[in-house]
Amino acid sequence: MTGYGIDDVPTLALNETQRGNLVSEDDTQAILMAEAVIQVSENDQVIGPISKLDSHSGAGEYHRAFSVLLFNSNNELLLQRRSMDKVTFPGVWANSCCSHPLHSEGELDETNAMGVKRAAVRKLEQELGISPDSISIEDFVFMTKMRYSSRMNQDWIEREVDHILVIQADVEVNHNPNEVSEVMWVNQDQLEMMLLEEREAEGAVAPWFRCIAARVMNPNWWNAIGNVSDLEALSDDLIHDMGDVSHMLPNAIGADLITSIKEVKPLVEQRIESSLRASRHPRLANAMMHLIEGGGKRMRATLPWLVAKAVGDTHSGLLDIGAAIETVHNFTLVHDDIMDDDEVRRGRNAVHIEYDMPTAINAGDAMLAIAFERLVQAENLEPGDVAPLVRRIAWMVRRVSEGQQLDIEFEERLNVSEEDYLEMIEGKTAVMFLTCAEIGARVSGADDEVIQLMAQWGLAVGLCFQLMDDLIDVLSDSATLGKPAGSDVAQGKRTLMVIHALQQPDSKAKEVLLNVLGKGEDVAPEDLQAGLDALEELGSIAYAREKAVAYHAEAHECLDRLGDGPAMVALRELTDFQLARIH
Repeated sequence: MTGYGIDDVPTLALNETQRGNLVSEDDTQAILMAEAVIQVSENDQVIGPISKLDSHSGAGEYHRAFSVLLFNSNNELLLQRRSMDKVTFPGVWANSCCSHPLHSEGELDETNAMGVKRAAVRKLEQELGISPDSISIEDFVFMTKMRYSSRMNQDWIEREVDHILVIQADVEVNHNPNEVSEVMWVNQDQLEMMLLEEREAEGAVAPWFRCIAARVMNPNWWNAIGNVSDLEALSDDLIHDMGDVSHMLPNAIGADLITSIKEVKPLVEQRIESSLRASRHPRLANAMMHLIEGGGKRMRATLPWLVAKAVGDTHSGLLDIGAAIETVHNFTLVHDDIMDDDEVRRGRNAVHIEYDMPTAINAGDAMLAIAFERLVQAENLEPGDVAPLVRRIAWMVRRVSEGQQLDIEFEERLNVSEEDYLEMIEGKTAVMFLTCAEIGARVSGADDEVIQLMAQWGLAVGLCFQLMDDLIDVLSDSATLGKPAGSDVAQGKRTLMVIHALQQPDSKAKEVLLNVLGKGEDVAPEDLQAGLDALEELGSIAYAREKAVAYHAEAHECLDRLGDGPAMVALRELTDFQLARIH
């Protein structure tokens, strides 16, 4: 490929499906999606090569990028408008040059940021026709890094650790129309006006450039242009955390719930594992990791991030908070399985079965302590915010314990009311959703009205979630559940269905239910099924479903009071998640 400056452009083979997804794209741009860019961790540690397509499609992956700010001798900054042929973010205005170093020996070189500087020279020629002879690689000044995510639509996303370079040079620009549709030079005042303007989607300012211009680059940069030593004095080794900035693109379309969770799920799980594996005792660490390794949707873990993305700003501290809450959740599952005498969780042995009872109890205790360790170490939080956060999570743990205690006591009581049951599930299940949503909104910088609204949404979602979970226990098969179907009835749990059924007049159906309720392993499978059929006959399943639908509607009403945005797609799907499982 001409203008690349290296003899062998590294590429990765795309499979038939991937190639099929590019058939509607410009031929040249589609070919470029096979380039091997550099996949990195959040902290810019090299993981290995990844195709440009895989790093940008679906949930995407963090990869290394660079952004060049090219100034002329009049201290004007060169801007480019991306070609409409581009696969991602066509037609937006961006900084002088923004692209990716390739997974090649020369562009992996981290000495004095030499790899990204070489990549910058290559792309300045390929995109803008700027001759390498007109600029010197020694004139580039590495300023800093930033990490951000920005979604264009369901299919395409940018997730980059961006290396920001500054250079001053008077150059001749002859842009490649397949890459760049137009260019312009702006001074500091003109750029500020551009950032403040209401712009149409085509011609909007690219989210990453808006982050650079408004949140990273400060007036001192402009004052230092032309003086390399002054610029170098302003550089740093930080990675500025921009979070998800999809809302900065006027026409951005959000991803579905599963894709949105996939974006951050691995980052949360890395945090959980690093905390739990830090134990000096391997057996204890393995016991703590047992349920985590069994998988899980991680909805609670990612919920603070998803809510923050919808109502305010995001940063990596939300992932630390999510990891802490998920660790608490799994601690409760370990102890729940012991108290309920459940042998299977997520299709594998419960911790007390896989290890032993004392180890399981000890692992749960340790997980609670480790969760708070992770919480107080959360990134990007102001010192004054930590104590209220710890207090709120501690309140959540207490409420969960109170709910669990009610659940235990209800098994020995026949006169459990509907109000009693709702109080129990609010503590045992719903309060965790409430807390995740409330904290996500608070940490995002939302105002008190929105924080309260999201807490109300989380409570309604949590109540719907538990009601649906109870319904799924009687309506699904054992293979789907990962535990015996109808086990709640066999254990004598006072679900809303059972409470409703016991309040009905005496009948043959009620007698059938009473014959299996709380009989545990002594009940024959066919008798248990008859008991579940009795719940249907008594109208109890329909009653519980109606309640779940009412909470589902309440949750949507809360979301209706918020403005639309790309992140709302995932929140609405989460609201529908449990209800959709039995429709």
